[in-house]
Amino acid sequence: MDHMLKLKKRLDKDNFDKLTALDNDALCFFVSEYVELCNPEKVFVRSNSDEDISYIRNKSLAYGEESALSTLGHTIHFDSYFDQARDKKNTKYLVYDNQRHIKYINSVEKADGEIEIRDHLKNIMEGKEMFVCFFSLGPVNSEFSILAVQITDSAYVAHSEDILYRPGYQAFKSNRVSNFFKFVHSAGELVDAVSKNIDKRRVYIDLAGNLVYSVNTQYAGNTVGLKKLALRLAIQKASEENWLAEHMFVMGVTNKSGVKAYFCGAYPSMCGKTSTAMVSGETIIGDDIAYLRRRNDDVFAVNVERGIFGIVKDVNGKDDPLIYNALTKEGELIFSNILVDKKNNPYWLGKDGPVPDGGINYFGHWFPGKTDENGVEITPSHKNARFTLRLSALNNVDEALDASTGVSVKGIIYGGRDSDTSCPVEEALSWEHGVVLKGACLESETTAATLGQEGVRVFNPMSNMDFLAIPLGKYIQRHLDFGKGLKQTNIYSVNYFLKNSNGQFLNGKDD
Repeated sequence: MDHMLKLKKRLDKDNFDKLTALDNDALCFFVSEYVELCNPEKVFVRSNSDEDISYIRNKSLAYGEESALSTLGHTIHFDSYFDQARDKKNTKYLVYDNQRHIKYINSVEKADGEIEIRDHLKNIMEGKEMFVCFFSLGPVNSEFSILAVQITDSAYVAHSEDILYRPGYQAFKSNRVSNFFKFVHSAGELVDAVSKNIDKRRVYIDLAGNLVYSVNTQYAGNTVGLKKLALRLAIQKASEENWLAEHMFVMGVTNKSGVKAYFCGAYPSMCGKTSTAMVSGETIIGDDIAYLRRRNDDVFAVNVERGIFGIVKDVNGKDDPLIYNALTKEGELIFSNILVDKKNNPYWLGKDGPVPDGGINYFGHWFPGKTDENGVEITPSHKNARFTLRLSALNNVDEALDASTGVSVKGIIYGGRDSDTSCPVEEALSWEHGVVLKGACLESETTAATLGQEGVRVFNPMSNMDFLAIPLGKYIQRHLDFGKGLKQTNIYSVNYFLKNSNGQFLNGKDD
């Protein structure tokens, strides 16, 4: 076959053998197509072996995408000053013209979008190394699991995904699936190891092909394909197959009698989702994305991921002791867009201790009072600075993290950022009442997690609006149908951000 001959010509024997050992013609055709289009200098195929995992970690350091910090296993990655959040404007669905009636979906006609994105990708990896990586969304070999392949020229992206997702090479070998999720990413031309052509940043989602393109960007929200990009594909798949793909944490809560129950919770970014999942004395399965299925009239859920890509702002030893402990002990961990002080230690906004008197951050050499070209003061760490670590690094990780059956969910919590309206805690009267009034009517103020003005109040149904790939009415109806005949799954709403007339948070803390 022509594509196999092309692969044999472009890959060395070791990497060709690793790819063809999967015995998956659809996979080989996909890899061959983008090797030809992107034209890398060499191709590395990542198996599940320790050697392959270490290879990618080491390449991220060698290529300058990450640098080692003073604590063993910790590294720092910087994105471009203009590449610090998800780019909603340039994230578009590739759809046929008759599908463009969904007004809230930012879309482009499929044929036009493919021409544009393929033009961006043409020879974009020339002189660079391509990494081909395999992962499982959800526990491996489970009814929840979706296999995925990531093509990228960023060792940082590949390293991040290794921390965040379960390895899928052996699962590909066992299943020979053809309907896997596909992700193609290039950071594009780099200057000082960061993407240069931010004006050409594009994130295009081909729903028909279960394929996502991402170019001229490094920020993980735009590039780590299995995160919010895969969520868009999964929402469509879930709608077709009668399950739910949700922007939710999964946590275990134990009562005074020692009985544990599991809850899911949906909050927009920077609205307390991770902090809720990390409440002291309880256990965490996941902090961001969950798949929910029905079994015997109960709801079961899994964490799609095995790690956390969390906002580090205001994480400190008093308020977030579990996360703070994980961020300050030895172990594999990537910080992004924080300050590295003169002793090679990390500092982020709200961290314990004084602000350093200088160092390196996402803007370059930093000192107190430094401003950009517009006179805007540069904070030592970006408000959307992040950490990436495995959940296993946390002392409160739940023993059911990788349970292939998932966990039985007894409650779903919806929360947003609302300064003056929603009450702190409320329970819905029924599943339907909760879906419509707590979930579908969720309203929240925008934050630094996305590009654009902060503090603008917008509707964000189920905190999933940014990721919907289907009509909103259909999405809500799927939720209503999903709950019919359930034995016991209650719905709640919370709001941690009420303010008084002086603009102070009622919990006595600043945000």
